[in-house]
Amino acid sequence: MSVLLGTGLNVSSLSQEYKVSSFEQRLISEIEFRLERSPVEESDDEVQHDEGDAPGQQVAPFFDLKLKHYKVFEGMPVTFSCKVIGDPKPKIYWFKDSKQISKGSEHYRISREPDGTCSLHTAAASLDDDGNYTIMAANPEGRTSCTGRMMVQAVNQRGRSTRSPPGHIRRPRSRSRDSGDENDNIQERHFRPHFLQAPGDLIVQEGKLCRMDCKVSGLPTPDLIWQLDGQTIRPDNSHKMLVRENGVHSLIIEPVTSRDAGIYTCIASNRAGQNSFNLELIVAAKEMHKAPCFVEKLQNTGVAEGFPVRMECRVSGVPYPQIFWKKENESLTHNTDRVSMHQDNYGYICMIIQPATKEDAGWYTVSAKNEAGIVSSTARLDVYTQWQQHSQTPKPKKVRPSTSRYAALTEKGLDVKAAFFPEANPAHLLPQPELVESDDL
Repeated sequence: MSVLLGTGLNVSSLSQEYKVSSFEQRLISEIEFRLERSPVEESDDEVQHDEGDAPGQQVAPFFDLKLKHYKVFEGMPVTFSCKVIGDPKPKIYWFKDSKQISKGSEHYRISREPDGTCSLHTAAASLDDDGNYTIMAANPEGRTSCTGRMMVQAVNQRGRSTRSPPGHIRRPRSRSRDSGDENDNIQERHFRPHFLQAPGDLIVQEGKLCRMDCKVSGLPTPDLIWQLDGQTIRPDNSHKMLVRENGVHSLIIEPVTSRDAGIYTCIASNRAGQNSFNLELIVAAKEMHKAPCFVEKLQNTGVAEGFPVRMECRVSGVPYPQIFWKKENESLTHNTDRVSMHQDNYGYICMIIQPATKEDAGWYTVSAKNEAGIVSSTARLDVYTQWQQHSQTPKPKKVRPSTSRYAALTEKGLDVKAAFFPEANPAHLLPQPELVESDDL
């Protein structure tokens, strides 16, 4: 690739190939992996694939020549080209940062030669063109893709882009006697770092994640350091510095602590100079948390078979805890026709079983959990067999959730002796006198 600047000098060497970092290469591989497995819009190619092609004659697409990575100045023309082979002739799709580029794009010109050479060209690269360009080839035998990286450097030059940042300086090198070519002077242009994107002041809650993103231009590529209150930040388990494929630098802090509060400075420097920005990070106090605890625990309970029973307790905690019930090792997650679980906003929790059967006997556990901890309470339910009479017996009353564990199970209140020791007073087994109307009245 070559370009003529306003001076009329050819500076093709400024549009140079470069090798991406291992981090950028991993990101490129991830982009290609996703694209090759994602649905795409119909290709603008006029290529059509017939389902009747003989399978033995088909060849999956592959690249005989792949895209390259380029570092260019803003305003320069750029052309990505590659050569793809396949049978039947593959359909071609172009993407920038995973977004498909239409053949009707006014900014990009897409072309394809009969020998399989495919090109994407832009007449004047802008800062927005900085990114990853992927070409994908597909036919009935499969898909393949390759990616080229374009890094666009901003310039500040009369007659060039108005978006170029101010403050760039030119540092021509001293010449030797036999170096009279003005082209050398242009190639040695250095541009002081300029921040294209920088964050403002931040307020982050203690224990959460904080991310500071910035984007910087400059030639040569600037080096970045981060400082907190004038002290350089070193990467560790909670502080990480990343560079994304689009040139965005990030400082990530997780989890944020009160020690992370202060004035942050990001300094970008290269041979032409340095630039920096400041921001303040305010760490908000963590929400007050209180681990759950039982104000009243579950109590061992007994009930006669066929009668209702309620197991209840009271819990506190901030924030209000989630409640879980278990019988032996089996979780109880849903209400049934006989078993129902209830709770209110004041910590009262209960389980109602009506009527109780012998299968309901066993150990019951209720657990309360929030962000500060977890606590459990366990109690046993015993179900006693009662003697049945052939005569009709009164039907047990239905039990409703109560706000107190001392509430009555019947309309007349809870008879503790009868509930736990029904055989001690089997009143239901005694004959009941019947009332008859007197003939004297």
